[in-house]
Amino acid sequence: MQVEFWADVICPWCYIGKARFDKALAAFEHRDEITVVHRAFELDPGRTGVESVQDMLAAKFGPRAAEMEASVAQLARDEGLEYRLDREVGNTFDVHRLLHLAGEKGVQHQVLDAVLHANFGQARSLFTPESLTEVVTEAGLDAADVKAVLEDPAACAGEVRADEQRARDIGVSGVPFVVLAERFAVSGAQPTELFERALAQARES
Repeated sequence: MQVEFWADVICPWCYIGKARFDKALAAFEHRDEITVVHRAFELDPGRTGVESVQDMLAAKFGPRAAEMEASVAQLARDEGLEYRLDREVGNTFDVHRLLHLAGEKGVQHQVLDAVLHANFGQARSLFTPESLTEVVTEAGLDAADVKAVLEDPAACAGEVRADEQRARDIGVSGVPFVVLAERFAVSGAQPTELFERALAQARES
């Protein structure tokens, strides 16, 4: 059974939601029958610059920003995740292209986990070729393959656009968004127990 997980790597709810889903999958009796595929989703596809998360949130939410971010940080830590407040935010298209490369190389899950941890847990930049290359090669990608993708704007771009088009076609407006067996959908960073029920229901249907 295939599970498709739409996410953006700068989305804290995706970070939390993936951790909860991973716990559900680890506890699922038939987990060996499940294939999980990352699907690309850009929260801010028009972004061209890099700025601090604090500045971005302050501009968007004003005085509530710090309290909101602290609340999300606590939820992440409740899941056993590291969560840094001094992160950067930028365009994630290249990250998604490399995640597709990772899928082709059989290390997508490792690379996605590494990218999320680098961003949220370590506040490492994903927005320079040097830093991004370092993160994904540590997780198992070959540096030459990464360089080839980053130097060719067309490499893996069609795959990212296809993910995003499919998301639009099925009405995905936010992430995380999980589709199980092409029939069941779970939207948002739901509790682990809900993901457990969804896995069981999708398998039994």
